[in-house]
Amino acid sequence: SHVTGSVSLFAEGVATGNLSRAGQTGLIVLFFFLGAVLSGFVIRHESLKIGRRYGAALAIESGLLFLATYLFYQHSFAGELAASMACGLQNALVATYSGSAIRTTHLTGIVSDLGAEIGYALRGSRFNKKQFQLQLGIFLGFLSGGVVGAWLFAAIAYSAFLVPATLVLLASGVYSLMHNRQIKIV
Repeated sequence: SHVTGSVSLFAEGVATGNLSRAGQTGLIVLFFFLGAVLSGFVIRHESLKIGRRYGAALAIESGLLFLATYLFYQHSFAGELAASMACGLQNALVATYSGSAIRTTHLTGIVSDLGAEIGYALRGSRFNKKQFQLQLGIFLGFLSGGVVGAWLFAAIAYSAFLVPATLVLLASGVYSLMHNRQIKIV
């Protein structure tokens, strides 16, 4: 999910003639991009709106994470590509909500926006409480997910990927059930 770092490693690989590094990191960025393309193809819009095909996109993401788990156990680099594609799909899944840019797989923009909002408040300028709460929630969720993920990886290795894969699959099912009931009621 660290596209900035991967592009930096790609550039370093090109500059130093380490074509193996450049090729691998280039593929990771490409598969993140392809995941975002897949999200746009499945959902067909960038802003959150109930009724879009989020259930299908989440099911695909879950499948990619299950595939990544299997490939990691096979010691295949393709596991990184499947995981990267899942991250790109996830990151593009909800690009905007209530006028806020949302990124769920990296924090640079979120930390920048949180800092700017606090700076605005300290200066006595506008303070977008709703945006601040949303982005703080994403930050805390990312942080706690990182702690749990690292703990799980230390305990059960690549099987740790099964936890988010299962949670995303459950979210897909719940969304699909809710969406289907909404259509039947309306």
